[in-house]
Amino acid sequence: MSGFALRFLGHSTVRLELGGRVVLTDPVLTARAGGLVRVVPVPPPESYAGVDLVLLSHLHGDHLHLPSLRLLGRRTRIVVPRGAGRWLAGKGFERVEEIAPGETLTDGDLTVTATEAVHSGHRWGPRLTHGPQSPAIGHLLESDEGKVYHAGDTDLFDGMCDLGPVDVALLPVWGWGPNLGPGHLDPVRAARAAGIVGARAAVPVHWGTLALPGLRRTARMRRLLADPPRVFAAEVKAAGIATEVLFTEPGADVVLPAPTDHA
Repeated sequence: MSGFALRFLGHSTVRLELGGRVVLTDPVLTARAGGLVRVVPVPPPESYAGVDLVLLSHLHGDHLHLPSLRLLGRRTRIVVPRGAGRWLAGKGFERVEEIAPGETLTDGDLTVTATEAVHSGHRWGPRLTHGPQSPAIGHLLESDEGKVYHAGDTDLFDGMCDLGPVDVALLPVWGWGPNLGPGHLDPVRAARAAGIVGARAAVPVHWGTLALPGLRRTARMRRLLADPPRVFAAEVKAAGIATEVLFTEPGADVVLPAPTDHA
């Protein structure tokens, strides 16, 4: 397979075709993720078929989702933050690798470098102290076709200015609840991140997909399921940031800008 393509499958799950490889980020592919329900259609199996590499940014259940990983098969190559490999391998997955910020791995013509992220790395979030823990990370994916920054869950951090420029940044703009806890980008900070990493284009992710069952139909939650990427686009424009916002509904292909010369 050749070519550069993206499909936003919802929440932080993106199918990326780059460097002759198919990559899936933080796959959540089912109608539920723990106590959260999916408010958009479940991705069809063909949307996550043929995956060569799975990149997991951290251990939270809406990013490292065991039922979704099982749909991909126990022999799929899965890359986790350093320190989480033994735990995930203990769940029956046979090709688990670890990576820490600054470390790089390759798969064919694709290079993946782990980046810093400012976010709780504990499996159960910042409040509970039992269970596995490893630092949250992001990823830089590079080939001759382009350079993509997958932020994972993070707030702004000093080293973000060293990551760019990038062709596409996958930037979280909200979450799944009525409020954001620490270690997240909201639309305003995500717009700043787009400028900091020198993103030629940005895909807003981490919105419009998961919700708490009891809140999903409230007026506030309906707005929060729809508005964050639009606010993000408006903030990018208002700040004069030279980033094209590639607004994409969950489940749709991303319409990428014309390619640039990476020779």
